[in-house]
Amino acid sequence: MNIENAVVLVTGANRGLGKQLVLASLQAGARKVYAGARDPAQLAELVAESGGRVVPLAIDVTREESLAAAARIATDVTLLFNNAGVVASHQVLTSSLPALQQDFATNFFGVVAATKAFVPALERSAQAGSAAIVNILSVVSLASMPAVGGYSASKAAAHSLTQTLRGELAAKKVQVHGVFAGAIDTDMTRDMNMPKTSPVDVARAILRGVRAGAEDIFPDVMAEELFATWRRDPKELERQLASMSG
Repeated sequence: MNIENAVVLVTGANRGLGKQLVLASLQAGARKVYAGARDPAQLAELVAESGGRVVPLAIDVTREESLAAAARIATDVTLLFNNAGVVASHQVLTSSLPALQQDFATNFFGVVAATKAFVPALERSAQAGSAAIVNILSVVSLASMPAVGGYSASKAAAHSLTQTLRGELAAKKVQVHGVFAGAIDTDMTRDMNMPKTSPVDVARAILRGVRAGAEDIFPDVMAEELFATWRRDPKELERQLASMSG
């Protein structure tokens, strides 16, 4: 899909990878970018620097009424980045049930709800030209990292959902991409002791993958290496991730 002249929507756009996806989309020639955040005031800098091309939206992916209100505004979306995510739980047996539920509420059910909200606009865009959904997953969608077991499980569910959406939307000509990122240097991974990739580089790699039409995108060196391990021996990747303390 060509990003030039696209109308992009990014959830969780106020920081980290989401913010860089907004900026990378602008640099790639997007005509407009809807930037979603629970508190749109946090988007003021992005909006001010965009020359009117960034439109702030109040979006909480865990609240259907929030998504419905945003969908009434963003009726011209051609490219949706389901980026909003949290790491609320850690090891499954020591995490509280509410923390585990929070991971699933955002990382899985939030993707379902956001997709449902904007799919009518995407279907219209596909009929007129092209449209795509990009789900920001993780390499732990392929095998669990027990140190963040609840997060891993929610991302594995989102991976399965991505495959489901790809099948359901194929007839509508809406492309569906999954992004299997490694550790990204953001607030979310601040306490993780491992090599991390700049969110700037990851965002640019994601857009390259979308432009190339890659269904599965591995946007950093860690992601590529772990995917190679998974292709060779899924159990080896399981053991490798189990040994990581996070």
